[in-house]
Amino acid sequence: MSEWQHVAQELEDAGLLLIQDGNHGEYRPRPDEFDETGTMFIRAADMSGGTLKFDSAQKINQTARARIRKGIGAPLDAILSHKGTVGKVAFAPAGSPSFVCSPQTTFWRSLNHEVIDPRYLYNYLRSDPFISQLRAIEHESDMAAYVSLTQQRRLKVTVPPIVVQRSISGLLGVLDDKIAVNERIATVSLDLAKASYLSANPSRLRTIGDLAQVFDGPHATPKKVTGGPWFLSISSLQGGILELSESAHISEDDFPNWTRRVQPLNGDVLFSYETRLGEAALMPSDIRACLGRRMALLRSADPQVSGALLLHAFLGNSFQEEIKRRTIHGATVDRIPLKELPNWPMLLPPTETLGSLSTALSSFHRSIEHAKRESQTLATLRDTLLPQLMSGRLRVKDAEKIVEDHT
Repeated sequence: MSEWQHVAQELEDAGLLLIQDGNHGEYRPRPDEFDETGTMFIRAADMSGGTLKFDSAQKINQTARARIRKGIGAPLDAILSHKGTVGKVAFAPAGSPSFVCSPQTTFWRSLNHEVIDPRYLYNYLRSDPFISQLRAIEHESDMAAYVSLTQQRRLKVTVPPIVVQRSISGLLGVLDDKIAVNERIATVSLDLAKASYLSANPSRLRTIGDLAQVFDGPHATPKKVTGGPWFLSISSLQGGILELSESAHISEDDFPNWTRRVQPLNGDVLFSYETRLGEAALMPSDIRACLGRRMALLRSADPQVSGALLLHAFLGNSFQEEIKRRTIHGATVDRIPLKELPNWPMLLPPTETLGSLSTALSSFHRSIEHAKRESQTLATLRDTLLPQLMSGRLRVKDAEKIVEDHT
């Protein structure tokens, strides 16, 4: 409803909202000020599926933190990526550790929870009406995709009465809670798979060329579209799991050209051969995709070695050390020499355990895939309901029945 719409700057002027990005220039942390302990430094890469990945975020030391003047995050903030990768949104839950925004992220903070519910604000920032505003202005400059703080403050925010906001947040929270459960299932299944690989006593060396075929990806970037087959990004490779939310789409017309070398199939091991070295993930079933830039795949050539077993051998400490030893350190990026990769050794368990281990690891990864697929269905439902609820076209009571049928 039109009376619910406000410009963000007006809400700031009224003391209801605070919008701040991270420090730029001389106040920004220097490379030597990152440490193993300290304050989380949140970048776009540290946001996935609506959550802040505190476990993998870089940390800045006390010297850098003392210099920071803005972008100091707090629990219940909604975090928006606004530079390079525009439009990722995450929520800082109660009890979040100390963190600051990088120059590519902004926090949106409700200053009056009786007027703007923090979870509703988070939901609004990831809604189509808000994301559409970002898309309309993210390429106004000659720089990479970027929405400045000034531009963000000009964006429109729909603010229904607080009782409506809380009803919407509560309803969508049911879906978010189920998605969170699925994420835990995926994480536990991955941990069990890693433990199973280690307990199988991997001690036998074989070359990659003896185990698998190696396929390279394209060396260019196609025009990206809003739907269609996936154009996989190395950012989607996250510790053994493929996070499709980090990838883009290409058109059906372009798809044959980008799969001319190879089309990823279920069970292929996807990995990065430039930057993000050591990252890999298993290709899920029923996904039409092409390899992105700086990405290659391993396809098992041994019937006893499943893609899941190949993945965990790749992620194992022995092969990760092999990557470090053989990495070519270039002037711009570090890379794996793909032509030499078939000769690299990989550690596998004894022959007599390969079949049973392959079966067990594949089972764990089917659980991961099922959890991820269900989460994607729930996220799609959530994102479909959200704009309808905010506009008043769909009543919360009617939406509750829809959610019940899916949870």
